[in-house]
Amino acid sequence: MRIVFCGTPEFAVPTLRTLLANPEFSVEAVITQPDRPRGRGQQVSASAVKEVATEAGLLIYQPQSMKSDEARDFIAEIKPDAAVIIAFGQIIPRRLLEIPRLAWINLHGSLLPKYRGAAPIAWAIINGESKTGLTTMRLDPGLDTGPILMQREVEIGSDETSPELAKRMAELGAPLMVESLTKLERGEIAPIPQDSTQASYAPILTKEHGRIEWTQLAGEVYNRIRGLAPWPGAFTTFRGKLCHIWGRPSGPGTSQDVGTLIVNDATIQVVCGEGTRLRLEGVQIEGRKRVSALEFVNGARLARGERFGG
Repeated sequence: MRIVFCGTPEFAVPTLRTLLANPEFSVEAVITQPDRPRGRGQQVSASAVKEVATEAGLLIYQPQSMKSDEARDFIAEIKPDAAVIIAFGQIIPRRLLEIPRLAWINLHGSLLPKYRGAAPIAWAIINGESKTGLTTMRLDPGLDTGPILMQREVEIGSDETSPELAKRMAELGAPLMVESLTKLERGEIAPIPQDSTQASYAPILTKEHGRIEWTQLAGEVYNRIRGLAPWPGAFTTFRGKLCHIWGRPSGPGTSQDVGTLIVNDATIQVVCGEGTRLRLEGVQIEGRKRVSALEFVNGARLARGERFGG
């Protein structure tokens, strides 16, 4: 099967590697986002998918826009049987959807129609879900609205972070994509339309999503810490400065103002909604390095009743 592979981040890499290793498939070209500034140093670098494609000696195409005539001509010249798309980062216009003989097949990190959008894994954790999953679907012009081919349910660990869950799901998604392509070619799958009345959305993450509301329960704050790792992270303010925090629920305590820091021997807790407590593990004040909760308290010389976010 002649494949055009379209993807950008690390989440797409296991499927690309699996297709390259399977003699039933021939990856004719890889389409990925243009090289961009990445990481803390903002050095211009290639995407994770481009790095793998370069190692494999594949034809690589990095369009600024998939709406261009050039993009259409590039794919049409290859005459692919199928196009595989995973976390590419651009909408595929209708006229390109008609080019592959079988379809454009997308791997999405949720059990559609739940969590349509750019950040399904992060939002599943933020919202306290215990389960999520993977979906393969035939791409259509909408946002994750195409008919479903196959799905696989995935448990979310109680302490699992977004990067940890994404890595595990990426590995599980590779064989699901292979099975979907194979069964579609054999006519063994009947695509099922999504029930849009059951849809929910997972919008792209912004920095402001990381701001902690201390009126939430400690477990909800913990879900935000896990779900927003590593970016934008969960943050609050302390003495007028932004600070990222890490911690986990530690049970209820006496009623005090939310955000109040409680020091008890070597344990530092933050009061959350309904008297629940978050055991503070690490703090990073803007412009400084991350330190342990105890180092933070010793350096800050807390006054009685001092609060985060106040």
